[in-house]
Amino acid sequence: MVVATETSEFSYLPQQAQVLNVPVPPVERVTVRLADGRELSALRFGDEPPVVTLLHGAGLNAHTWDTTALLLQQPALVIDLAGHGDSSWRDDLDYSARTLAADVIVALEKWTVEPQILVGQSLGGLTAAAVASARPDLVRELITVDITPGIDSSGGPAALREFYAGPTDFASRDDLVDRAMSFGLGGSRADTERGVFFNSRIRADGRVEWKHHFAHLAAQVFAPADSPAGVGATAPILRTTGWDDLAGTQAPITLVRATSGFVSEADGDELLRRVPTARVVAMDASHNVQETAPRELADLIRAAAHSPA
Repeated sequence: MVVATETSEFSYLPQQAQVLNVPVPPVERVTVRLADGRELSALRFGDEPPVVTLLHGAGLNAHTWDTTALLLQQPALVIDLAGHGDSSWRDDLDYSARTLAADVIVALEKWTVEPQILVGQSLGGLTAAAVASARPDLVRELITVDITPGIDSSGGPAALREFYAGPTDFASRDDLVDRAMSFGLGGSRADTERGVFFNSRIRADGRVEWKHHFAHLAAQVFAPADSPAGVGATAPILRTTGWDDLAGTQAPITLVRATSGFVSEADGDELLRRVPTARVVAMDASHNVQETAPRELADLIRAAAHSPA
């Protein structure tokens, strides 16, 4: 087991586990160098090979899954997507799902030995669908969390665009927490403080800035694919190719729809129309379900992991 210290990135886990009444599993950070020289980083929970792989949403990082991973009590791989957390930024500014999926495929080939329960929230969900479509041998079941390719870009994505289009540096982390909570992001203040800690860094001048690349690209990456802001070097997140990826997925598909999130009932119905074998599960949560309904989400993922392959 990695022993958590006050200065380690795992220092929050013992207190979280105590509140949840679960043991702290062994956890370590792992890194792989990609063919183009970038690094992809991830957290690995448990001593055994992962059975679950978790992908976060835009502007987040692997630690958004900490509570869910603790509740899972399953060997899990939790990846920092390119441009987020400890993974390298992309020089070409392309953070679209199919581009990110190529990195995830490398990670699965390196760190897993069996097809995964692949879970992705928001951008991570679109990325997971691209992985499942391209490499069915790596994915046993696909769970997408509060995302479909057809969500209204003037709703949730517009709110994220506004949130990240604000200041990119702050006097303190408390200012970042206040801003996040004013937009309804995160759960309790303590949870939001923990998330901000993992998602920010202190510059040499003492100012605090977001750690991820998306803070500098929000206007483009959260834009509709056919809008002026969505055209150019920066690839928008929402693309119609996502429907092709979902339709091309051989593994069972579950969409978790947050009742206070980005995906409407109509969006869920559209998924079922396009992929009749999929199922939609509604959860009382906001967009970051892994933070606002982690126990319910962990129960659903665990049930998938325990079901016959």
